[in-house]
Amino acid sequence: MKKIRGRLLLVLFLSVISLYLFIPSWPSVYNGIPDGFKWLIPPRGVSLGLDLQGGIHLVLEVEKDRAVEIAVDRAAKAMQDLLTDKDIAYETIERVGGVQVQLDVSEEGKVEEVAELIRDSFSSYFQASQEGRTLVFELIAPEVERIKNSAINQALETIRNRIDQFGVTEPLLQRQGRTEIVIQLPGVKDPERAKNLIQDTALLEFKMVDEDNETKLGLPLQVKRSEEQAVREKFADQVPEGSEILFESIQNGEDGMPEFSQPRLIRQGAVLTGDVLRDARVNYDDFSEIYVGVTFDSKGASEFGKITKANVGKFMAIVLDGTVYSVPRINEPILGGRAQITGNFTTDEANDLAIVLRAGALPAPMKTVQDLTVGPSLGRDSIEKGLKTTMIAGIIVLIFMVIYYRLSGVIADAALVLNLLCLLGALSGLNATLTLPGIAGIILTIGMGVDSNILIFERIREELRQGRPVRLAVDAGYEKAFLTIVDSHVTTLITGLALFVFGTGPIKGFAVTLCLGIAINLFTALIGTKVVFDLINRRKLERLSI
Repeated sequence: MKKIRGRLLLVLFLSVISLYLFIPSWPSVYNGIPDGFKWLIPPRGVSLGLDLQGGIHLVLEVEKDRAVEIAVDRAAKAMQDLLTDKDIAYETIERVGGVQVQLDVSEEGKVEEVAELIRDSFSSYFQASQEGRTLVFELIAPEVERIKNSAINQALETIRNRIDQFGVTEPLLQRQGRTEIVIQLPGVKDPERAKNLIQDTALLEFKMVDEDNETKLGLPLQVKRSEEQAVREKFADQVPEGSEILFESIQNGEDGMPEFSQPRLIRQGAVLTGDVLRDARVNYDDFSEIYVGVTFDSKGASEFGKITKANVGKFMAIVLDGTVYSVPRINEPILGGRAQITGNFTTDEANDLAIVLRAGALPAPMKTVQDLTVGPSLGRDSIEKGLKTTMIAGIIVLIFMVIYYRLSGVIADAALVLNLLCLLGALSGLNATLTLPGIAGIILTIGMGVDSNILIFERIREELRQGRPVRLAVDAGYEKAFLTIVDSHVTTLITGLALFVFGTGPIKGFAVTLCLGIAINLFTALIGTKVVFDLINRRKLERLSI
């Protein structure tokens, strides 16, 4: 009797714990709990996957060659800073091709000194050629491969940081193949905003305006966004070397999208880039206009102070991904390591800009390989069909067991309900994500749970036909079916574990529910129903309804 009580208490304890863990996943019950007692309930339960609540599915590819070009551009800028610090005059230093930097030294006698200085300071570059005062340095092949391989990992981490700050629950973010990243964001209500946030390169640059030549060019004060390319083509032959035409948004349309812009002549070389940023926050000025305040690290603050001190009275363009956000005039040296990015921002636009600046720039542009959007209505339809399928399958199984096995079938049905309760509780406790394949795993678990009881009941019936007493027949039925049930469940469990280890996305969702269902089913079939039969047999039955 002590053993029976112990098993009965175990069954009741697991039932209560499962129900407790499942409460957060049961909105009607959870919302009815007074706020003062909600701290007693787990904060999270089962989350719905992309196919059940809608969202976006993206497959992005990193442009590895562009990542190499960006790295070489930064090396060219570092070479400029090095020669400036050494007080060595040069005419041009620029990237040529994908992996080379060309230097034109001003003085013939300084060529060898410059060549040796670059070789010593930039070990990942070798001198490819020398013609007169022109030196060409090329990035070594192992470094090219390293940059390409690290670009995907850096992009993965940057996107993860952006998504975390965006506030998406249960995102899926993983590498696929050598250059692709798979992103699933369930429950996103504004897919376009999320896509823009993820894919923005967020290359922030501070560049000086070419004021003298801008005046001479006679650029129009305002053009429509659709006319920007025509303006570039019209003035292409007049743009001086080392400068480029970029556009600043000056007026938004009715839908909030930029409609008009002002062409500006900007020097190509960035005097400072966003890699020296420490923080970016949304703020409001004295006129309640929104702006993004950026804070530089110690190195950036020092550089920004030197730049503003040397360019008092001039205009500096703040450029993000090739778009001019603002062109403030430097009235005095800015030594505090802070700057402001102003523009025609909405609150969401300003928040998104601050997020991408804090998370850092992507190492290279991302190309969209696959873009799928699942609407919330489709998700609700999937939930309704999944629940309907589960209910129909469960009801048919329950009715069949009662008709075929009578009272014993009722006991099996009770075990099946316990099975589902424990499974849902386990999924909630693990904060698992439920998908359509996961629902399929639950339905399969129902079938396996019934199958275990059928094996046991058929063994019991064989023993009863041989004239054994009810108690001995029940004990023998469980004993003889034990190895068969364990064998079938263990082999299925191995398959489920393989699906979980090697599968991705929905396959893992199916594997999780299948593996949990198998483990719980062993408990409910071998212990849950057995304790009920033991309680019944205390009355020393002469006949069992089976």
